[in-house]
Amino acid sequence: MTSVSTTSPHSPQAKAKDGDRKSLGASVVGQLLEWYEWSSYAVFAPFIAAAMFDKSNPTSALLATFGVFAIGFLARPLGGIIFGIIADKKGRKNVLMTTILMMAAASVVIGILPSYESIGVWASLGLLIIRVLQGFAHGGESAAANSYIPEIAPKHKRGQWGSLVYVAIFGGSVIAYTLGGMISLVLSEEQIASWGWRIPFLLGAVAAVIAMIMRRHMQESEVYEQSNKPASATEAREEHHDNLPHPDPRFVQVKQRKKHSVLVSILLVIGMVSGVTSSHYTWSSYVSTYAIKHEGMSTQGTYWVTVVAQVIALISLPLWGRLSDRIGRKPVIYTFAVLLAILQLPMMNLIDSRPWTLLVASTVALVVVSAGGALLASVMSEVFPTNQRTKGIGLAYSISVAVFGGTAPYIFQMFVARDLAWMSSVYVIILCLLTLISMRFLPETKGIELQHA
Repeated sequence: MTSVSTTSPHSPQAKAKDGDRKSLGASVVGQLLEWYEWSSYAVFAPFIAAAMFDKSNPTSALLATFGVFAIGFLARPLGGIIFGIIADKKGRKNVLMTTILMMAAASVVIGILPSYESIGVWASLGLLIIRVLQGFAHGGESAAANSYIPEIAPKHKRGQWGSLVYVAIFGGSVIAYTLGGMISLVLSEEQIASWGWRIPFLLGAVAAVIAMIMRRHMQESEVYEQSNKPASATEAREEHHDNLPHPDPRFVQVKQRKKHSVLVSILLVIGMVSGVTSSHYTWSSYVSTYAIKHEGMSTQGTYWVTVVAQVIALISLPLWGRLSDRIGRKPVIYTFAVLLAILQLPMMNLIDSRPWTLLVASTVALVVVSAGGALLASVMSEVFPTNQRTKGIGLAYSISVAVFGGTAPYIFQMFVARDLAWMSSVYVIILCLLTLISMRFLPETKGIELQHA
Protein backbone atom coordinates (compact mmCIF):
# COMPACT_ATOMS: atom_id res chain seq x y z
CA MET A 1 0.00 0.00 0.00
CA THR A 2 2.17 2.84 1.19
CA SER A 3 5.82 3.21 1.91
CA VAL A 4 6.78 5.73 4.54
CA SER A 5 9.63 6.37 6.90
CA THR A 6 10.13 7.72 10.37
CA THR A 7 12.04 10.97 10.19
CA SER A 8 13.67 13.52 12.40
CA PRO A 9 11.82 16.21 14.35
CA HIS A 10 12.94 18.67 11.66
CA SER A 11 10.98 16.96 8.88
CA PRO A 12 8.17 18.80 7.03
CA GLN A 13 5.61 16.77 8.95
CA ALA A 14 7.03 17.52 12.41
CA LYS A 15 5.32 20.86 13.07
CA ALA A 16 3.05 23.40 11.43
CA LYS A 17 4.41 26.57 9.87
CA ASP A 18 2.63 29.91 9.47
CA GLY A 19 2.62 29.46 5.70
CA ASP A 20 1.04 26.04 6.10
CA ARG A 21 -1.74 27.47 8.25
CA LYS A 22 -2.48 30.18 5.67
CA SER A 23 -2.45 27.60 2.90
CA LEU A 24 -4.79 25.44 4.98
CA GLY A 25 -7.23 28.34 5.29
CA ALA A 26 -7.10 29.12 1.58
CA SER A 27 -7.66 25.49 0.65
CA VAL A 28 -10.58 25.03 3.04
CA VAL A 29 -12.32 28.28 1.99
CA GLY A 30 -12.10 27.25 -1.65
CA GLN A 31 -13.49 23.79 -0.91
CA LEU A 32 -16.24 25.32 1.20
CA LEU A 33 -17.44 27.39 -1.73
CA GLU A 34 -17.16 24.52 -4.20
CA TRP A 35 -19.20 22.26 -1.94
CA TYR A 36 -21.73 25.06 -1.45
CA GLU A 37 -22.22 25.21 -5.22
CA TRP A 38 -22.42 21.42 -5.45
CA SER A 39 -24.87 21.14 -2.52
CA SER A 40 -27.13 23.87 -3.84
CA TYR A 41 -28.22 21.49 -6.57
CA ALA A 42 -29.46 18.96 -4.01
CA VAL A 43 -31.10 21.64 -1.86
CA PHE A 44 -33.15 23.01 -4.75
CA ALA A 45 -33.67 19.66 -6.52
CA PRO A 46 -37.50 19.82 -6.45
CA PHE A 47 -37.47 23.29 -8.06
CA ILE A 48 -34.78 22.37 -10.60
CA ALA A 49 -36.87 19.33 -11.55
CA ALA A 50 -39.85 21.57 -12.27
CA ALA A 51 -37.78 24.10 -14.22
CA MET A 52 -35.59 21.82 -16.33
CA PHE A 53 -37.77 18.78 -17.01
CA ASP A 54 -41.29 17.98 -18.18
CA LYS A 55 -43.74 19.01 -15.43
CA SER A 56 -46.42 16.59 -16.61
CA ASN A 57 -44.83 13.80 -14.56
CA PRO A 58 -43.39 15.25 -11.30
CA THR A 59 -42.05 11.90 -10.07
CA SER A 60 -40.26 11.28 -13.35
CA ALA A 61 -38.86 14.82 -13.29
CA LEU A 62 -37.54 14.36 -9.76
CA LEU A 63 -35.96 11.04 -10.70
CA ALA A 64 -34.39 12.74 -13.73
CA THR A 65 -33.00 15.49 -11.51
CA PHE A 66 -31.39 12.97 -9.17
CA GLY A 67 -30.22 11.06 -12.24
CA VAL A 68 -28.35 14.16 -13.40
CA PHE A 69 -27.03 14.48 -9.84
CA ALA A 70 -25.68 10.92 -10.11
CA ILE A 71 -24.23 11.43 -13.60
CA GLY A 72 -22.30 14.42 -12.29
CA PHE A 73 -20.68 12.06 -9.81
CA LEU A 74 -19.88 9.53 -12.53
CA ALA A 75 -17.65 12.15 -14.17
CA ARG A 76 -15.63 12.49 -10.97
CA PRO A 77 -13.35 9.45 -11.45
CA LEU A 78 -12.16 10.79 -14.80
CA GLY A 79 -11.49 14.18 -13.23
CA GLY A 80 -9.79 12.51 -10.28
CA ILE A 81 -7.50 10.49 -12.54
CA ILE A 82 -6.58 13.29 -14.97
CA PHE A 83 -6.17 16.01 -12.36
CA GLY A 84 -4.51 13.48 -10.05
CA ILE A 85 -1.82 12.78 -12.65
CA ILE A 86 -1.34 16.53 -13.13
CA ALA A 87 -1.15 17.14 -9.37
CA ASP A 88 1.43 14.39 -8.88
CA LYS A 89 3.57 15.83 -11.69
CA LYS A 90 2.96 19.59 -11.53
CA GLY A 91 1.83 20.14 -7.95
CA ARG A 92 -1.36 20.31 -5.90
CA LYS A 93 -1.75 24.10 -6.04
CA ASN A 94 -2.12 24.26 -9.84
CA VAL A 95 -4.99 21.78 -9.75
CA LEU A 96 -6.74 23.53 -6.86
CA MET A 97 -6.66 26.83 -8.79
CA THR A 98 -7.99 25.24 -11.98
CA THR A 99 -10.84 23.30 -10.38
CA ILE A 100 -12.30 26.25 -8.49
CA LEU A 101 -12.34 28.26 -11.72
CA MET A 102 -14.19 25.47 -13.53
CA MET A 103 -16.75 25.09 -10.73
CA ALA A 104 -17.41 28.84 -10.66
CA ALA A 105 -17.98 28.98 -14.41
CA ALA A 106 -20.36 26.01 -14.31
CA SER A 107 -22.29 27.58 -11.45
CA VAL A 108 -22.87 30.75 -13.50
CA VAL A 109 -24.19 28.74 -16.43
CA ILE A 110 -26.66 26.84 -14.22
CA GLY A 111 -27.86 30.16 -12.83
CA ILE A 112 -28.68 31.57 -16.27
CA LEU A 113 -29.72 28.38 -18.11
CA PRO A 114 -33.13 28.76 -19.84
CA SER A 115 -35.93 26.55 -18.52
CA TYR A 116 -37.70 23.59 -20.13
CA GLU A 117 -40.64 25.84 -21.04
CA SER A 118 -38.29 28.09 -23.02
CA ILE A 119 -36.07 25.66 -24.93
CA GLY A 120 -37.58 22.24 -24.22
CA VAL A 121 -35.30 19.21 -23.95
CA TRP A 122 -32.23 21.39 -24.58
CA ALA A 123 -32.61 22.69 -21.03
CA SER A 124 -32.38 19.15 -19.67
CA LEU A 125 -29.42 18.36 -21.92
CA GLY A 126 -27.65 21.60 -20.99
CA LEU A 127 -28.06 20.86 -17.28
CA LEU A 128 -26.65 17.38 -17.83
CA ILE A 129 -23.55 18.67 -19.64
CA ILE A 130 -22.88 21.32 -17.01
CA ARG A 131 -23.16 18.79 -14.18
CA VAL A 132 -20.74 16.47 -15.98
CA LEU A 133 -18.21 19.32 -16.20
CA GLN A 134 -18.77 20.13 -12.53
CA GLY A 135 -18.28 16.49 -11.62
CA PHE A 136 -15.05 16.40 -13.63
CA ALA A 137 -13.74 19.46 -11.77
CA HIS A 138 -14.97 18.15 -8.44
CA GLY A 139 -13.07 14.90 -8.90
CA GLY A 140 -9.85 16.83 -9.31
CA GLU A 141 -10.61 19.17 -6.40
CA SER A 142 -11.35 16.30 -4.01
CA ALA A 143 -8.23 14.38 -5.03
CA ALA A 144 -5.93 17.39 -4.65
CA ALA A 145 -7.48 18.58 -1.38
CA ASN A 146 -7.35 15.12 0.22
CA SER A 147 -3.65 15.01 -0.64
CA TYR A 148 -2.69 18.61 0.04
CA ILE A 149 -4.09 19.18 3.53
CA PRO A 150 -2.66 15.98 5.10
CA GLU A 151 0.69 16.76 3.46
CA ILE A 152 0.96 20.19 5.09
CA ALA A 153 -0.37 18.95 8.45
CA PRO A 154 1.90 18.07 11.39
CA LYS A 155 1.87 14.27 11.59
CA HIS A 156 0.51 14.26 15.16
CA LYS A 157 -2.41 16.46 14.01
CA ARG A 158 -3.06 14.95 10.60
CA GLY A 159 -6.40 13.49 11.64
CA GLN A 160 -7.57 16.84 13.01
CA TRP A 161 -6.32 18.88 10.03
CA GLY A 162 -7.56 16.27 7.58
CA SER A 163 -11.04 16.49 9.09
CA LEU A 164 -11.26 20.04 7.70
CA VAL A 165 -11.73 18.55 4.23
CA TYR A 166 -15.03 17.15 5.45
CA VAL A 167 -15.74 20.33 7.42
CA ALA A 168 -15.76 22.06 4.03
CA ILE A 169 -18.19 19.45 2.68
CA PHE A 170 -20.61 19.95 5.58
CA GLY A 171 -19.95 23.70 5.66
CA GLY A 172 -20.84 24.09 2.00
CA SER A 173 -24.03 22.16 2.58
CA VAL A 174 -24.86 24.30 5.64
CA ILE A 175 -24.44 27.49 3.61
CA ALA A 176 -26.61 26.08 0.84
CA TYR A 177 -29.38 25.03 3.21
CA THR A 178 -29.17 28.30 5.16
CA LEU A 179 -29.55 30.26 1.96
CA GLY A 180 -32.39 27.94 0.97
CA GLY A 181 -34.12 28.68 4.25
CA MET A 182 -33.65 32.42 3.83
CA ILE A 183 -34.97 32.33 0.28
CA SER A 184 -38.00 30.34 1.42
CA LEU A 185 -38.68 33.02 4.06
CA VAL A 186 -38.53 35.93 1.61
CA LEU A 187 -40.01 34.36 -1.52
CA SER A 188 -43.13 32.33 -2.14
CA GLU A 189 -42.81 28.79 -3.50
CA GLU A 190 -44.03 30.08 -6.87
CA GLN A 191 -41.26 32.69 -6.93
CA ILE A 192 -38.65 30.14 -5.91
CA ALA A 193 -39.82 27.79 -8.66
CA SER A 194 -39.80 30.62 -11.21
CA TRP A 195 -36.40 32.24 -10.51
CA GLY A 196 -35.45 32.06 -6.83
CA TRP A 197 -33.66 28.71 -7.16
CA ARG A 198 -31.11 30.37 -9.46
CA ILE A 199 -29.85 32.79 -6.77
CA PRO A 200 -27.46 30.36 -4.97
CA PHE A 201 -25.65 29.46 -8.20
CA LEU A 202 -25.05 33.08 -9.15
CA LEU A 203 -23.91 34.04 -5.65
CA GLY A 204 -21.56 31.05 -5.52
CA ALA A 205 -19.75 32.17 -8.63
CA VAL A 206 -19.14 35.62 -7.12
CA ALA A 207 -17.79 34.13 -3.88
CA ALA A 208 -15.45 31.87 -5.85
CA VAL A 209 -13.50 34.94 -7.00
CA ILE A 210 -12.50 35.57 -3.37
CA ALA A 211 -11.40 31.96 -2.99
CA MET A 212 -9.28 32.14 -6.16
CA ILE A 213 -7.50 35.24 -4.83
CA MET A 214 -6.75 33.43 -1.56
CA ARG A 215 -5.48 30.32 -3.34
CA ARG A 216 -3.02 32.34 -5.40
CA HIS A 217 -0.93 32.72 -2.22
CA MET A 218 -1.00 29.05 -1.25
CA GLN A 219 2.35 27.28 -0.83
CA GLU A 220 3.04 23.93 -2.43
CA SER A 221 3.32 21.17 0.17
CA GLU A 222 6.88 20.52 1.29
CA VAL A 223 6.21 16.78 1.23
CA TYR A 224 5.42 17.03 -2.48
CA GLU A 225 8.40 19.27 -3.21
CA GLN A 226 10.82 16.92 -1.47
CA SER A 227 9.40 13.99 -3.41
CA ASN A 228 10.38 15.78 -6.61
CA LYS A 229 13.99 16.42 -5.63
CA PRO A 230 16.71 14.78 -7.75
CA ALA A 231 16.82 11.01 -7.34
CA SER A 232 20.28 11.04 -5.78
CA ALA A 233 19.18 13.30 -2.94
CA THR A 234 16.01 11.29 -2.36
CA GLU A 235 17.89 7.99 -2.30
CA ALA A 236 20.48 9.36 0.12
CA ARG A 237 17.76 10.62 2.45
CA GLU A 238 15.94 7.27 2.40
CA GLU A 239 19.18 5.38 3.02
CA HIS A 240 19.89 7.62 6.01
CA HIS A 241 16.42 7.06 7.49
CA ASP A 242 16.58 3.32 6.90
CA ASN A 243 19.81 3.19 8.89
CA LEU A 244 18.26 4.98 11.88
CA PRO A 245 17.01 2.89 14.82
CA HIS A 246 13.23 2.39 14.70
CA PRO A 247 11.95 1.23 18.08
CA ASP A 248 8.35 1.93 17.13
CA PRO A 249 6.77 -1.37 16.01
CA ARG A 250 4.66 0.60 13.52
CA PHE A 251 7.82 1.10 11.46
CA VAL A 252 7.97 -2.64 10.87
CA GLN A 253 4.36 -2.58 9.69
CA VAL A 254 5.14 0.34 7.39
CA LYS A 255 8.10 -1.48 5.84
CA GLN A 256 5.96 -4.54 5.29
CA ARG A 257 3.39 -2.45 3.42
CA LYS A 258 5.89 -2.00 0.59
CA LYS A 259 4.96 -5.50 -0.49
CA HIS A 260 1.40 -4.46 -1.22
CA SER A 261 0.42 -2.95 -4.55
CA VAL A 262 -1.24 0.40 -5.07
CA LEU A 263 -4.10 -1.50 -6.71
CA VAL A 264 -4.86 -3.27 -3.41
CA SER A 265 -4.88 0.10 -1.66
CA ILE A 266 -7.28 1.51 -4.27
CA LEU A 267 -9.72 -1.38 -3.85
CA LEU A 268 -9.65 -1.16 -0.05
CA VAL A 269 -10.12 2.61 -0.08
CA ILE A 270 -13.11 2.24 -2.43
CA GLY A 271 -14.66 -0.16 0.07
CA MET A 272 -13.75 1.98 3.06
CA VAL A 273 -15.28 5.12 1.54
CA SER A 274 -18.48 3.37 0.34
CA GLY A 275 -20.35 3.37 3.65
CA VAL A 276 -19.29 6.92 4.51
CA THR A 277 -20.30 8.46 1.18
CA SER A 278 -23.62 6.62 0.84
CA SER A 279 -24.71 7.58 4.35
CA HIS A 280 -23.45 11.14 3.92
CA TYR A 281 -25.49 11.81 0.77
CA THR A 282 -28.49 10.02 2.23
CA TRP A 283 -28.56 12.24 5.31
CA SER A 284 -27.21 15.50 3.90
CA SER A 285 -28.88 15.55 0.47
CA TYR A 286 -31.78 13.15 0.15
CA VAL A 287 -33.70 13.21 3.44
CA SER A 288 -34.75 16.84 3.01
CA THR A 289 -36.36 16.05 -0.35
CA TYR A 290 -37.89 12.89 1.13
CA ALA A 291 -39.38 14.86 4.05
CA ILE A 292 -40.87 17.48 1.71
CA LYS A 293 -42.18 15.23 -1.05
CA HIS A 294 -43.23 12.10 0.83
CA GLU A 295 -43.89 13.13 4.43
CA GLY A 296 -45.47 16.52 3.73
CA MET A 297 -42.98 18.53 5.80
CA SER A 298 -42.86 22.26 5.09
CA THR A 299 -39.99 23.43 2.89
CA GLN A 300 -38.93 26.12 5.34
CA GLY A 301 -39.00 23.77 8.35
CA THR A 302 -37.02 21.15 6.46
CA TYR A 303 -34.27 23.56 5.46
CA TRP A 304 -33.77 25.00 8.93
CA VAL A 305 -33.67 21.71 10.85
CA THR A 306 -31.25 20.36 8.25
CA VAL A 307 -29.00 23.35 8.85
CA VAL A 308 -29.02 22.78 12.62
CA ALA A 309 -28.26 19.07 12.23
CA GLN A 310 -25.38 19.74 9.84
CA VAL A 311 -23.89 22.47 12.04
CA ILE A 312 -23.81 20.06 14.99
CA ALA A 313 -22.21 17.40 12.80
CA LEU A 314 -19.71 19.95 11.46
CA ILE A 315 -18.61 20.82 15.01
CA SER A 316 -18.04 17.15 15.77
CA LEU A 317 -15.72 16.59 12.80
CA PRO A 318 -12.47 18.03 14.25
CA LEU A 319 -13.23 16.21 17.51
CA TRP A 320 -13.41 12.87 15.69
CA GLY A 321 -10.19 13.76 13.85
CA ARG A 322 -8.44 14.67 17.09
CA LEU A 323 -9.64 11.45 18.70
CA SER A 324 -8.12 9.45 15.85
CA ASP A 325 -4.79 11.21 16.45
CA ARG A 326 -4.93 9.85 19.99
CA ILE A 327 -6.38 6.34 19.71
CA GLY A 328 -5.89 5.52 16.02
CA ARG A 329 -7.85 5.58 12.76
CA LYS A 330 -9.31 2.09 12.98
CA PRO A 331 -11.32 2.44 16.24
CA VAL A 332 -13.02 5.62 15.01
CA ILE A 333 -13.93 4.16 11.59
CA TYR A 334 -15.24 1.01 13.30
CA THR A 335 -17.41 3.20 15.55
CA PHE A 336 -18.96 4.88 12.52
CA ALA A 337 -19.67 1.65 10.63
CA VAL A 338 -21.22 -0.24 13.54
CA LEU A 339 -23.32 2.63 14.92
CA LEU A 340 -24.77 3.68 11.58
CA ALA A 341 -25.59 0.11 10.61
CA ILE A 342 -27.60 -0.10 13.84
CA LEU A 343 -29.25 3.35 13.61
CA GLN A 344 -30.04 3.69 9.89
CA LEU A 345 -33.48 2.06 9.87
CA PRO A 346 -34.75 3.50 13.19
CA MET A 347 -33.70 7.03 12.25
CA MET A 348 -35.35 6.88 8.80
CA ASN A 349 -38.55 5.46 10.31
CA LEU A 350 -38.63 8.33 12.81
CA ILE A 351 -39.16 10.98 10.11
CA ASP A 352 -42.70 12.22 9.53
CA SER A 353 -44.30 15.60 8.78
CA ARG A 354 -43.06 17.19 12.03
CA PRO A 355 -39.72 19.03 11.61
CA TRP A 356 -38.39 17.89 14.99
CA THR A 357 -38.38 14.27 13.80
CA LEU A 358 -36.05 15.20 10.94
CA LEU A 359 -33.91 17.23 13.35
CA VAL A 360 -33.39 14.31 15.73
CA ALA A 361 -32.86 11.71 13.02
CA SER A 362 -30.48 13.86 10.94
CA THR A 363 -28.46 15.06 13.91
CA VAL A 364 -27.88 11.57 15.28
CA ALA A 365 -27.08 10.12 11.86
CA LEU A 366 -24.82 12.95 10.71
CA VAL A 367 -22.76 13.01 13.92
CA VAL A 368 -22.10 9.31 13.39
CA VAL A 369 -21.33 9.88 9.70
CA SER A 370 -18.83 12.54 10.81
CA ALA A 371 -16.77 9.88 12.57
CA GLY A 372 -16.09 8.27 9.22
CA GLY A 373 -15.92 11.42 7.12
CA ALA A 374 -13.43 13.14 9.42
CA LEU A 375 -10.82 10.45 8.77
CA LEU A 376 -11.09 9.97 5.01
CA ALA A 377 -8.37 12.48 4.09
CA SER A 378 -5.85 11.27 6.67
CA VAL A 379 -6.40 7.56 5.98
CA MET A 380 -6.27 7.95 2.19
CA SER A 381 -3.15 10.11 2.26
CA GLU A 382 -1.42 7.62 4.53
CA VAL A 383 -1.98 4.55 2.35
CA PHE A 384 -0.62 6.00 -0.92
CA PRO A 385 2.98 7.05 -1.66
CA THR A 386 3.56 10.73 -2.46
CA ASN A 387 4.36 10.25 -6.13
CA GLN A 388 1.05 8.42 -6.64
CA ARG A 389 -1.03 9.90 -3.83
CA THR A 390 -3.31 12.31 -5.67
CA LYS A 391 -3.82 9.93 -8.58
CA GLY A 392 -4.58 7.03 -6.20
CA ILE A 393 -6.97 9.11 -4.10
CA GLY A 394 -8.56 10.62 -7.20
CA LEU A 395 -9.33 7.21 -8.62
CA ALA A 396 -10.38 5.39 -5.43
CA TYR A 397 -12.32 8.22 -3.78
CA SER A 398 -14.06 9.37 -6.96
CA ILE A 399 -15.12 5.86 -7.95
CA SER A 400 -16.53 5.15 -4.51
CA VAL A 401 -18.35 8.48 -4.28
CA ALA A 402 -19.69 8.15 -7.83
CA VAL A 403 -20.90 4.56 -7.44
CA PHE A 404 -22.12 4.65 -3.84
CA GLY A 405 -22.61 8.33 -2.95
CA GLY A 406 -23.88 10.13 -6.02
CA THR A 407 -26.36 7.37 -6.77
CA ALA A 408 -27.75 7.23 -3.21
CA PRO A 409 -30.47 9.91 -3.69
CA TYR A 410 -31.56 8.28 -6.95
CA ILE A 411 -31.67 4.78 -5.40
CA PHE A 412 -33.63 6.09 -2.40
CA GLN A 413 -36.14 7.88 -4.59
CA MET A 414 -36.54 4.80 -6.79
CA PHE A 415 -37.24 2.53 -3.82
CA VAL A 416 -39.58 5.05 -2.18
CA ALA A 417 -41.55 5.41 -5.43
CA ARG A 418 -42.13 1.63 -5.29
CA ASP A 419 -43.12 1.65 -1.59
CA LEU A 420 -39.86 -0.09 -0.69
CA ALA A 421 -38.26 2.66 1.37
CA TRP A 422 -36.80 0.14 3.82
CA MET A 423 -34.63 -1.28 1.00
CA SER A 424 -32.79 2.03 0.80
CA SER A 425 -31.72 1.72 4.41
CA VAL A 426 -30.64 -1.88 3.85
CA TYR A 427 -28.46 -0.63 1.00
CA VAL A 428 -26.71 1.85 3.33
CA ILE A 429 -26.30 -0.80 6.05
CA ILE A 430 -24.62 -3.21 3.63
CA LEU A 431 -22.16 -0.51 2.56
CA CYS A 432 -21.36 0.34 6.19
CA LEU A 433 -20.44 -3.31 6.68
CA LEU A 434 -18.24 -3.07 3.58
CA THR A 435 -16.49 -0.10 5.19
CA LEU A 436 -15.93 -2.18 8.33
CA ILE A 437 -14.44 -5.09 6.38
CA SER A 438 -12.23 -2.86 4.21
CA MET A 439 -10.86 -1.00 7.22
CA ARG A 440 -10.04 -4.33 8.83
CA PHE A 441 -7.54 -5.00 6.03
CA LEU A 442 -6.10 -1.49 5.91
CA PRO A 443 -3.15 -0.80 8.24
CA GLU A 444 -3.27 1.45 11.29
CA THR A 445 -1.52 4.63 10.12
CA LYS A 446 -1.83 7.07 13.05
CA GLY A 447 1.27 9.22 13.44
CA ILE A 448 3.29 7.84 10.53
CA GLU A 449 5.51 10.06 8.38
CA LEU A 450 4.30 10.55 4.83
CA GLN A 451 6.67 9.22 2.21
CA HIS A 452 8.91 11.76 0.49
CA ALA A 453 9.51 9.77 -2.70
